This record gives sequence, structure tokens and C-alpha cells, in this order.
Amino acid sequence: MIVRIVKMHFREEEIENFKELFMEIKMMIRGFEGISHLECLQDVNNPQIFFTYSHWDNEDALEEYRNSELFETTWTKTKKMFADKPQAWSTETFFRSE
Repeated sequence: MIVRIVKMHFREEEIENFKELFMEIKMMIRGFEGISHLECLQDVNNPQIFFTYSHWDNEDALEEYRNSELFETTWTKTKKMFADKPQAWSTETFFRSE
């Protein structure tokens, strides 16, 4: 399983626009083949910072999403709202307690 965390810093005037966009697309992303979990978290200390946290079956599933029309549409809209370049981390989970 691949765990993906993306930190996004939005311009203050774009925060509500991002929230609306995420609400519109979250079910489409959650329905994408290969994803088992997706959350969006807002930093309580800096409301301009958001984190997406997702679980993917493997790197191929994540890459397939990144190459999808859904990602392209979402990314095109989202990147116009950024105050700073997003940061992303991917880790592979090899042990999971049940």
C-alpha cells in the first residue's frame, strides 16, 4: 500500500474555493480504482494549509490516477489557488496491523 500526503498552501482568498472544489470531487476521487482512503485536513494553526491523505493499493494505481482526466481537471483548477508550491510525500506500507 502507498500512503500519499500532499501539503497545500492556499492564498487566503482561495480557501473557500478549494473547500468547495474538494467537496465536488472527493467522491469521484474516492471512487477511483486503486484508492482505499482519502481525507482532506485543514491545519488548525494555519487555516491556509491543507493536507490530503490517501491510501493507494500500489504505485501503479497512484500513477494511473495521476495520468487520468480527473486528476488533470482537478490539478488545473487547484494549482491556480496556491500561495506556494505544494509538497508531497509517498511512503510504502509493508506492515499493517489488523
